[in-house]
Amino acid sequence: MSERISVSAKPVAAMSGGEGPSGAAASELAHLYGNAGSWPAGETAPPPVRNLLGIAGLGRDNLLTLLDIAGGFKRDPHETPALLRGHTVVLYFNKPSTRTRISFETAVAQLGGTPLAVGPHELQLDRGETIEDTARVISSYARAFVIRTFSDEDVRRFAATATIPVVNALTDMHHPCQVIGDLFTMRELWGGFAGRRVAFIGDGDNVAHSLIEGCALLGVDVAVACPPGYEPDAGIVEAAKRAAAASGSTVLITHDPREAVAEADAVYTDVWLSMGVPELERAARVSAFRDYQVNVALMSPAKPDAVFLHCLPAHRGEEVAPDVFDGPRSRVFQQAANRLPTEQAILFALLTGRLRDVSKNVPFAKELS
Repeated sequence: MSERISVSAKPVAAMSGGEGPSGAAASELAHLYGNAGSWPAGETAPPPVRNLLGIAGLGRDNLLTLLDIAGGFKRDPHETPALLRGHTVVLYFNKPSTRTRISFETAVAQLGGTPLAVGPHELQLDRGETIEDTARVISSYARAFVIRTFSDEDVRRFAATATIPVVNALTDMHHPCQVIGDLFTMRELWGGFAGRRVAFIGDGDNVAHSLIEGCALLGVDVAVACPPGYEPDAGIVEAAKRAAAASGSTVLITHDPREAVAEADAVYTDVWLSMGVPELERAARVSAFRDYQVNVALMSPAKPDAVFLHCLPAHRGEEVAPDVFDGPRSRVFQQAANRLPTEQAILFALLTGRLRDVSKNVPFAKELS
């Protein structure tokens, strides 16, 4: 990161209201955007990104900017202790969480704020208050809202009404925070993304969706191998293929795990029974995924220095063999640790207007408002 993250980078008006910046705020945003990109002289700067609902609409520059900022926070987690001083960030978890909850709580604290973690039974949403009314109220108290829930539509509704940044901390279709941390880990390991290939083995779930989108933006070849009937969402795949064509990479969906792993630089998997999937499906899924376990034999077609990644929690003996998960090629705990600087970067970037809304120019932009 060529410039230091500055405590003086105050949140701009657009971050707490629905209108775009003007005057001094616009000048400050132009300064804040800094090394993330520029726009032609005489043209109005694009508005700042208000929310992180998914990776698709970020664009390459914004995604790389987040990784740069995360690098700064990893080197010095306490560089901006005043950004959230005297303020709260609400963390709403409608699903269990270890890494996401604790990393966001810690990130808020390291930015000087107070995290308020709440669940579905602690808000009036459980008693019929609308998402829109809840968003208006929380916007008047807190500086940002982080949400982990089931429905993407619920998150979009909240973001459409809120006047504070909204961060998707996992939905049934997307897990952008996880994959931003994953991409940060990959760049730590490789130094860059050119010529790299990632294989994802298993269920075409929310992690797979966000990974496909992120790799497509950054020019990383991505191959997903899953059993018939468990493929990623076709619309997300087709949109990612268009983005990959623009970035010079490829997206492959296959039923052959060895084809996916061939010459991969990283082999990634997730649990076979994701949160929200009924326990009654376990037997059928274990049967369907039996040939998709990441073990030493499956790792063999990958490059000799390929690493193993997992978003956790892991079930040794199911989606991954113990000797791979706990072996020398595993980078899962580096990956988990990197959730903290990337969560800190996400909050910082949204609160200070570091990211620009380029959704009109992104070939599959539908996730950011």
